[in-house]
Amino acid sequence: MPHSQTGFQLRVHDSILAIAESEWDALLARQPCPTPFMRHAYLAALEASASACGRTGWTPRCLTLEREGVLHGACMIYLKTHSRGEYVFDWAWADAYQRHGLDYYPKAVVAVPFTPVPGTRLLADDDDARAALLRLALQWCQAQGLSSLHLLFAADEDLACARALGLMQRDTVQFHWHNRHPREQRPFRDFDDFLAALSQDKRKKIRHERRKVAQAGVSIRVLQGAQITPADWNFFYTCYERTYLEHGNLPYLTPDFFQRMARTLPEAWVLFVAERAGQPMASSLIAVGAYPLSANGQNHSNPVTAYGRYWGALEHVDSLHFEACYYQPIAWCIARGVRHFEGGAQGEHKLARALLPARASSAHWIAHPAFARAIDDFLDRETTAVAHYQQELQAHSPFRHAP
Repeated sequence: MPHSQTGFQLRVHDSILAIAESEWDALLARQPCPTPFMRHAYLAALEASASACGRTGWTPRCLTLEREGVLHGACMIYLKTHSRGEYVFDWAWADAYQRHGLDYYPKAVVAVPFTPVPGTRLLADDDDARAALLRLALQWCQAQGLSSLHLLFAADEDLACARALGLMQRDTVQFHWHNRHPREQRPFRDFDDFLAALSQDKRKKIRHERRKVAQAGVSIRVLQGAQITPADWNFFYTCYERTYLEHGNLPYLTPDFFQRMARTLPEAWVLFVAERAGQPMASSLIAVGAYPLSANGQNHSNPVTAYGRYWGALEHVDSLHFEACYYQPIAWCIARGVRHFEGGAQGEHKLARALLPARASSAHWIAHPAFARAIDDFLDRETTAVAHYQQELQAHSPFRHAP
């Protein structure tokens, strides 16, 4: 599919495995907002482990943008037969299509399956290549007769490109922690320094919750990268699976996916194992990535961002979820100079733990003109409501007010 103005050519592959890992990751490293979830190894593991594949409603298509055989851009598109695992909820849109006798599925999403983490989705050498990649992807979706294309949890440069091409933007609110003292504008020295910056009631609440965990005889073991043994990964999966089953769902990710992560991307993971009397009984898993480059182009030892991902417990201990999923990761981030900790989608309870509201946005193209107008009108009203909601949350900051 040649692009007449720029000479770019779009190629569509059935698998990310058609692209060399070195080429994909080199392109990702040049992006303004890379995450470990866009690494070739992560996306390949989703596919090869049968976590994100046609059988689960995530048929992968890898789009590459080339000129004279040289790679200038790439993205992953998934053809979806449902809207699960996306965290940008369009069930009402699909229902409206059905009530009018139209098919909403299959649709296309440019996303990382099951991963509501903002970051670059359109890998490109520059803005021109990014625009060409998205324009040709839209043409391909039209040629395939797809109802829509959704660019989920995209970075700012992706959103700017999407707006320029007429896509509609949709905002939501997440909760992120920042390693920055709100009044002194410096990193926190330790967890006590972090607590001291909070209002008295929030500080008291966190200390009370941590004390309950300690009084229950629970301690936390922290493992990173190669320190996580196969037995640790197996125990984590037992916890992860139980959480989904307790909510009446099967887990999105298979055991093989995490086995592949242990082999191909071990440096991206930190595991917190809760133990009592030497026996593991709960765990949480975070990802780390976006390592800064030094002047000589080498990675520093500490990542910029940590991402809260999964949690599970074999028995209930009051406040253990907060300890394993927030307080231990925050303490770990402070000790290593990590700048941000993203707590994942939704959850107003995170605000009391000093994860502050942050905007996360997606972009949407709807093929049907009448539905596009109706959805655009809906998004105008929803955007205003989301902005008011974020302002209301910001007014309830857990930090002490400046004197």
